[in-house]
Amino acid sequence: MKLTTLTLAAALTLCAAAQAQTADGTMMHGNVDHSAMDHAGGATYTLGDLTIAGTFTRATLPNAPVAGGFLTVTNAGTVDDTLIGATSSIAGDTQIHEMAMQGDVMKMRELPAGLPIPAGESVTLQPGGFHLMFMDLNQPLVEGEVVTVTLTFETAGEIDVVLPVGATAAKMAH
Repeated sequence: MKLTTLTLAAALTLCAAAQAQTADGTMMHGNVDHSAMDHAGGATYTLGDLTIAGTFTRATLPNAPVAGGFLTVTNAGTVDDTLIGATSSIAGDTQIHEMAMQGDVMKMRELPAGLPIPAGESVTLQPGGFHLMFMDLNQPLVEGEVVTVTLTFETAGEIDVVLPVGATAAKMAH
């Protein structure tokens, strides 16, 4: 158990080290605000009243046990929905997580009841916040490749989306 906890802690440290987050939640690095950038340039998906866009993940180091998945879900409908699950062939388990500051410590936790997507709003899964957590990876994620993920929503149902694999630590052109 200690080894698993230490491995997970090390992986999260690697993910968080490349990013800084201001008090208002803006993602920064190199004094550049990345909150409004499209990191993926990937496809847009529609499932009922939901639109999924900005999908991406990051390349992993060899033997990394975990990786994160990121995207934005917009609910144009009048009824709330909830992202209740995700699966991918690259991982033994895929969970919905959040990272949040608790005092001076960044803590990550699973959202077993899912992630609410309120009617008329967008919810962004991004580094340092809500995200998909691919656990027990069965292969490395390689920059330039893609990962297929099945997202399950309580009301809208299931949809397959493709996450382009970006550079490790999200090295982005400016």
